[in-house]
Amino acid sequence: MLVTGIGIQCFQQITGIDAMVYYSPRIFKDAGIKDTSSLLAATIAVGITKTSFILVAIILIDKLGRKPLLYVGTIGMTICQFITGASLSLHIRGQMGAALTILSVCGNVAFFSIGIGPICWVLTSEIFPLRLRALATALGSIGNRVCNGLITMSFLSMARSITVGGTFFLYAALSALSVAFVYALVPETKGKSLEEIEMLFRGQSNLRRRGVELGEADHDIVLGK
Repeated sequence: MLVTGIGIQCFQQITGIDAMVYYSPRIFKDAGIKDTSSLLAATIAVGITKTSFILVAIILIDKLGRKPLLYVGTIGMTICQFITGASLSLHIRGQMGAALTILSVCGNVAFFSIGIGPICWVLTSEIFPLRLRALATALGSIGNRVCNGLITMSFLSMARSITVGGTFFLYAALSALSVAFVYALVPETKGKSLEEIEMLFRGQSNLRRRGVELGEADHDIVLGK
Protein backbone atom coordinates (compact mmCIF):
# COMPACT_ATOMS: atom_id res chain seq x y z
CA MET A 1 0.00 0.00 0.00
CA LEU A 2 2.80 2.41 0.88
CA VAL A 3 4.64 1.67 -2.36
CA THR A 4 1.47 2.35 -4.35
CA GLY A 5 0.43 5.42 -2.36
CA ILE A 6 3.82 7.12 -2.23
CA GLY A 7 4.75 5.99 -5.73
CA ILE A 8 1.67 7.47 -7.38
CA GLN A 9 2.26 10.76 -5.55
CA CYS A 10 5.88 10.90 -6.72
CA PHE A 11 5.00 10.01 -10.31
CA GLN A 12 2.46 12.82 -10.34
CA GLN A 13 5.34 15.27 -10.04
CA ILE A 14 8.39 13.64 -11.65
CA THR A 15 6.53 13.48 -14.97
CA GLY A 16 7.12 17.23 -15.13
CA ILE A 17 3.67 18.78 -15.01
CA ASP A 18 4.52 21.71 -12.75
CA ALA A 19 7.72 22.48 -14.66
CA MET A 20 5.60 22.63 -17.82
CA VAL A 21 3.07 24.96 -16.19
CA TYR A 22 5.57 27.19 -14.37
CA TYR A 23 7.93 27.54 -17.32
CA SER A 24 5.41 27.53 -20.17
CA PRO A 25 6.46 31.07 -21.29
CA ARG A 26 10.06 29.82 -21.61
CA ILE A 27 8.88 26.75 -23.53
CA PHE A 28 6.78 28.84 -25.91
CA LYS A 29 9.68 31.24 -26.45
CA ASP A 30 11.85 28.30 -27.47
CA ALA A 31 9.09 27.34 -29.91
CA GLY A 32 9.49 30.71 -31.61
CA ILE A 33 6.70 32.76 -29.99
CA LYS A 34 8.20 36.17 -29.26
CA ASP A 35 5.20 38.46 -29.04
CA THR A 36 4.28 39.20 -25.41
CA SER A 37 0.54 39.07 -26.06
CA SER A 38 0.83 35.72 -27.80
CA LEU A 39 2.94 34.33 -24.93
CA LEU A 40 0.34 35.50 -22.44
CA ALA A 41 -2.52 34.03 -24.46
CA ALA A 42 -0.75 30.66 -24.78
CA THR A 43 0.01 30.59 -21.05
CA ILE A 44 -3.62 31.40 -20.20
CA ALA A 45 -4.72 28.58 -22.53
CA VAL A 46 -2.62 26.14 -20.48
CA GLY A 47 -4.35 27.25 -17.25
CA ILE A 48 -7.83 27.06 -18.77
CA THR A 49 -7.11 23.59 -20.16
CA LYS A 50 -5.93 22.33 -16.78
CA THR A 51 -9.03 23.59 -14.97
CA SER A 52 -11.48 22.40 -17.65
CA PHE A 53 -10.22 18.84 -17.78
CA ILE A 54 -10.26 18.47 -14.00
CA LEU A 55 -14.03 18.98 -14.32
CA VAL A 56 -14.08 16.23 -16.96
CA ALA A 57 -12.27 13.92 -14.51
CA ILE A 58 -14.87 14.65 -11.82
CA ILE A 59 -17.59 13.48 -14.21
CA LEU A 60 -15.77 10.36 -15.44
CA ILE A 61 -13.95 9.04 -12.38
CA ASP A 62 -16.92 7.11 -10.93
CA LYS A 63 -18.21 6.06 -14.36
CA LEU A 64 -15.04 4.68 -15.92
CA GLY A 65 -13.00 3.92 -12.80
CA ARG A 66 -9.60 5.05 -11.56
CA LYS A 67 -7.31 2.72 -13.51
CA PRO A 68 -8.73 3.36 -17.03
CA LEU A 69 -8.37 7.11 -16.52
CA LEU A 70 -4.82 6.61 -15.22
CA TYR A 71 -3.96 4.63 -18.35
CA VAL A 72 -5.47 7.29 -20.63
CA GLY A 73 -3.73 10.07 -18.73
CA THR A 74 -0.25 8.57 -18.45
CA ILE A 75 -0.16 7.26 -22.03
CA GLY A 76 -1.46 10.60 -23.32
CA MET A 77 1.16 12.50 -21.31
CA THR A 78 3.92 10.27 -22.69
CA ILE A 79 2.86 10.99 -26.27
CA CYS A 80 2.40 14.74 -25.74
CA GLN A 81 5.73 15.16 -23.99
CA PHE A 82 7.49 13.24 -26.75
CA ILE A 83 5.86 15.54 -29.33
CA THR A 84 6.91 18.61 -27.33
CA GLY A 85 10.49 17.34 -27.13
CA ALA A 86 10.55 16.52 -30.85
CA SER A 87 9.07 19.89 -31.84
CA LEU A 88 11.63 21.81 -29.79
CA SER A 89 14.58 19.58 -30.74
CA LEU A 90 13.85 19.72 -34.46
CA HIS A 91 13.50 23.53 -34.23
CA ILE A 92 10.24 23.63 -36.15
CA ARG A 93 9.75 27.35 -36.60
CA GLY A 94 6.90 29.55 -37.75
CA GLN A 95 3.23 29.08 -37.05
CA MET A 96 3.41 25.31 -37.46
CA GLY A 97 6.07 24.88 -34.78
CA ALA A 98 4.34 27.26 -32.38
CA ALA A 99 0.95 25.60 -32.89
CA LEU A 100 2.42 22.10 -32.44
CA THR A 101 4.13 23.08 -29.20
CA ILE A 102 1.04 24.83 -27.80
CA LEU A 103 -1.18 21.86 -28.68
CA SER A 104 1.23 19.31 -27.17
CA VAL A 105 1.67 21.35 -23.98
CA CYS A 106 -2.09 21.82 -23.60
CA GLY A 107 -2.60 18.14 -24.44
CA ASN A 108 -0.15 17.09 -21.74
CA VAL A 109 -1.92 19.29 -19.19
CA ALA A 110 -5.30 17.90 -20.28
CA PHE A 111 -4.19 14.28 -19.91
CA PHE A 112 -2.65 15.08 -16.53
CA SER A 113 -5.89 16.68 -15.37
CA ILE A 114 -8.09 13.69 -16.27
CA GLY A 115 -5.59 11.13 -15.01
CA ILE A 116 -2.80 11.13 -12.48
CA GLY A 117 -3.41 14.74 -11.38
CA PRO A 118 -6.65 14.28 -9.43
CA ILE A 119 -6.70 10.48 -9.22
CA CYS A 120 -3.50 10.17 -7.16
CA TRP A 121 -5.24 12.07 -4.35
CA VAL A 122 -8.37 9.91 -4.68
CA LEU A 123 -6.31 6.72 -4.52
CA THR A 124 -4.32 7.77 -1.47
CA SER A 125 -7.58 8.52 0.33
CA GLU A 126 -9.00 5.09 -0.56
CA ILE A 127 -6.25 2.48 -0.28
CA PHE A 128 -5.08 2.96 3.31
CA PRO A 129 -6.90 1.52 6.35
CA LEU A 130 -8.43 4.14 8.64
CA ARG A 131 -5.91 3.45 11.41
CA LEU A 132 -3.00 4.31 9.09
CA ARG A 133 -4.58 6.75 6.66
CA ALA A 134 -3.41 10.03 8.21
CA LEU A 135 0.24 8.97 8.53
CA ALA A 136 0.39 7.21 5.15
CA THR A 137 -1.29 10.10 3.33
CA ALA A 138 1.13 12.52 4.99
CA LEU A 139 4.09 10.44 3.76
CA GLY A 140 2.65 10.48 0.25
CA SER A 141 2.19 14.25 0.39
CA ILE A 142 5.81 14.68 1.51
CA GLY A 143 6.96 12.60 -1.46
CA ASN A 144 4.78 14.70 -3.76
CA ARG A 145 6.16 18.02 -2.52
CA VAL A 146 9.79 16.85 -2.49
CA CYS A 147 9.50 15.64 -6.09
CA ASN A 148 7.77 18.89 -7.05
CA GLY A 149 10.69 20.87 -5.66
CA LEU A 150 13.30 18.69 -7.35
CA ILE A 151 11.63 18.91 -10.76
CA THR A 152 10.86 22.62 -10.73
CA MET A 153 14.28 23.63 -9.38
CA SER A 154 16.15 21.41 -11.82
CA PHE A 155 14.25 22.38 -14.99
CA LEU A 156 16.37 25.36 -15.98
CA SER A 157 19.62 23.53 -15.24
CA MET A 158 18.50 20.55 -17.33
CA ALA A 159 17.33 22.85 -20.10
CA ARG A 160 20.82 24.38 -20.24
CA SER A 161 22.52 20.98 -20.11
CA ILE A 162 20.39 18.86 -22.45
CA THR A 163 18.16 21.56 -24.03
CA VAL A 164 14.45 22.09 -23.36
CA GLY A 165 13.58 19.46 -25.96
CA GLY A 166 15.88 16.93 -24.31
CA THR A 167 14.27 17.66 -20.95
CA PHE A 168 10.86 16.76 -22.35
CA PHE A 169 12.22 13.53 -23.78
CA LEU A 170 13.31 12.70 -20.22
CA TYR A 171 9.84 13.57 -18.89
CA ALA A 172 8.32 11.38 -21.63
CA ALA A 173 10.46 8.45 -20.45
CA LEU A 174 9.32 9.01 -16.85
CA SER A 175 5.70 9.17 -18.03
CA ALA A 176 6.18 5.86 -19.84
CA LEU A 177 7.55 4.44 -16.58
CA SER A 178 4.42 5.67 -14.79
CA VAL A 179 2.29 3.61 -17.21
CA ALA A 180 4.19 0.49 -16.13
CA PHE A 181 3.80 1.49 -12.46
CA VAL A 182 0.02 1.83 -12.86
CA TYR A 183 -0.17 -1.55 -14.61
CA ALA A 184 1.89 -3.38 -11.99
CA LEU A 185 1.01 -1.78 -8.67
CA VAL A 186 -2.22 0.25 -8.83
CA PRO A 187 -5.46 -1.70 -8.24
CA GLU A 188 -8.91 -0.59 -9.36
CA THR A 189 -10.71 0.82 -6.32
CA LYS A 190 -13.96 1.94 -7.94
CA GLY A 191 -16.97 0.79 -5.93
CA LYS A 192 -14.90 -1.21 -3.44
CA SER A 193 -15.06 -0.99 0.33
CA LEU A 194 -12.00 -0.48 2.53
CA GLU A 195 -12.07 -4.18 3.41
CA GLU A 196 -12.17 -5.22 -0.26
CA ILE A 197 -9.30 -2.87 -1.14
CA GLU A 198 -7.24 -4.27 1.74
CA MET A 199 -7.92 -7.79 0.45
CA LEU A 200 -6.71 -6.73 -3.02
CA PHE A 201 -3.34 -5.77 -1.57
CA ARG A 202 -3.21 -8.88 0.61
CA GLY A 203 -3.94 -10.95 -2.48
CA GLN A 204 -1.06 -9.33 -4.38
CA SER A 205 1.24 -9.91 -1.41
CA ASN A 206 0.19 -13.55 -1.12
CA LEU A 207 0.71 -14.12 -4.85
CA ARG A 208 4.22 -12.65 -4.64
CA ARG A 209 4.99 -14.74 -1.55
CA ARG A 210 3.75 -17.90 -3.28
CA GLY A 211 5.84 -17.01 -6.32
CA VAL A 212 8.95 -16.72 -4.12
CA GLU A 213 8.16 -20.01 -2.40
CA LEU A 214 7.60 -21.78 -5.73
CA GLY A 215 10.86 -20.32 -7.04
CA GLU A 216 12.71 -21.59 -3.97
CA ALA A 217 11.09 -25.03 -4.36
CA ASP A 218 12.16 -25.23 -8.01
CA HIS A 219 15.67 -24.21 -6.99
CA ASP A 220 15.76 -26.97 -4.35
CA ILE A 221 14.55 -29.56 -6.89
CA VAL A 222 17.30 -28.55 -9.31
CA LEU A 223 19.88 -28.96 -6.55
CA GLY A 224 18.41 -32.33 -5.62
CA LYS A 225 17.27 -31.29 -2.14
